[in-house]
Amino acid sequence: MSEHRATIEWVRQGEFKYESYSRRHEWRFEGGISVPGNAAPANIPRTVPPAPGVDPEQAFVASLSSCHMLWFLHLCADAGLVVTDYQDQAEGTMAETDDGGGHFTQVTLRPAVRFAAGANTELASRLHEKAHHLCFIANSVNFPVLCEPSVA
Repeated sequence: MSEHRATIEWVRQGEFKYESYSRRHEWRFEGGISVPGNAAPANIPRTVPPAPGVDPEQAFVASLSSCHMLWFLHLCADAGLVVTDYQDQAEGTMAETDDGGGHFTQVTLRPAVRFAAGANTELASRLHEKAHHLCFIANSVNFPVLCEPSVA
């Protein structure tokens, strides 16, 4: 078993009214890493001054993508496949509920991977399947996580 921690902090600046309070906040992680957070732009009233930050939905999609990538790189290293470049254009789809909430209905990972000369691309495809099976985060959600890799 392992535990993972994050500290999320928001501090009021100015009035606390829906039309004006800042959604900007900080995500802090062990090792001194800090990431600016914010609400999704579509969820922020136009009367709120813009501020940079990753919204939780983007972070969730990025977590799925990152987990898959880390497993895939691990499996490739173990198999002797030398990865030279990995990029994923991951996309999450959400549905809103009648009460204003919502949930993810699907996330699609689109990893584009390049290998050193002579790599076995058939093996690489199988390792994507295995990485998908091993990903802790993909195993923790109740919606489909699709993986559409391209290998060069």
